[in-house]
Amino acid sequence: MIPLSKVAMSPDVGARVSAVLSSGRLEHGPTVAEYEAAVGERLGNPRVVSVNCGTAGLHLALSLAARPGPDGPERTEPGEVLSTPLTFEGTNWPILANGLRVRWADVDPMTLNVDLDDLEAKISPATRAIVVVHWLGYPVDLNRLRAIVDRAEARYGRRPLVVEDCAQAWGATYRGTPLGTHGNVCVFSTGAIKTLTTGSGGFVVLPDDDRYDRLRLRRWLGIERASDRITGDYDVAEWGYRFVLNEIGGAIGLSNLERVDELVHRHRENAAFYDKELAGLDGVEQTERADDREPSFWMYPLKVRDRPAFMRRLHDAGIASSIVSRRNDAHSCVSSSRAHLPGLDSVADRVVYIPVGWWLTEDDRSHIVETIRSGW
Repeated sequence: MIPLSKVAMSPDVGARVSAVLSSGRLEHGPTVAEYEAAVGERLGNPRVVSVNCGTAGLHLALSLAARPGPDGPERTEPGEVLSTPLTFEGTNWPILANGLRVRWADVDPMTLNVDLDDLEAKISPATRAIVVVHWLGYPVDLNRLRAIVDRAEARYGRRPLVVEDCAQAWGATYRGTPLGTHGNVCVFSTGAIKTLTTGSGGFVVLPDDDRYDRLRLRRWLGIERASDRITGDYDVAEWGYRFVLNEIGGAIGLSNLERVDELVHRHRENAAFYDKELAGLDGVEQTERADDREPSFWMYPLKVRDRPAFMRRLHDAGIASSIVSRRNDAHSCVSSSRAHLPGLDSVADRVVYIPVGWWLTEDDRSHIVETIRSGW
């Protein structure tokens, strides 16, 4: 079976992990600090807060909307967070975990990213935050999003927090610049099957020192790790969580950073092959992509006729495919947030994802194309 995803490990990861295991320090320490610095250098933003998973990173990020801080405005009632339902559940459940309400923005059926027109129409005085997902590594139009948020601030006197879910988007760029450097709070996942993996982990990239310092503390119970532990004369101004990445994860991340560009390049090569070979095929529709952004293609999306038959045909040919996750608005835990979403309705039963990763051989991808072309 040609897999939809696969774990990527650098050849020297064993040596790095072995060094950590024999160091006597496994918790968050100097290896993680080195990893955070290396990630920051790659992105061009040093404000990197590593965490133990991407969902924890989103929880931390959204805590900035739920708990603005000791000097922030008083919150007397729960606010809303605008988000997309076409994503993994890990994007949206941190909204609920922070005591906030989710309000669904529709999906652009051409790109599968959030419909920015619908998002702008739904911003209200109750909007605390906006979560956008760079789905499968295709960047949202960030300049247009910034203009929308500017208008919302001018209208309501408060600027919603913007959180970019970059879980699938390591290596993606918007107008030539890596995600994580466009002025928003950005959350990456480095889970087992992500292109850059730490085994299990993630990190938050912050646009300013104040929010960086606050999330760095909230990541570890609100305690400054260098505080006085002899007299106990330290204070926790903002309580936090225990979302730290350990030294083993830091070692894995450092090793994998050395070859991740090569992997992303291979994903793009395979996607370009599909772009050409599947274009105009009856029963298959490809997504639209703008020239000003370079996706990372964590997976390759298609909109197909008779999705169950399509997926059975691929399975019978030894090719894995998936819907990845159920549309989040269909879950009963968010039934009170149901909304009319015609864009999502038009594609929800047609979207499917096929392998595009670094592990595909030329024979693999040719077999995938020939299988699809043969019909289902």
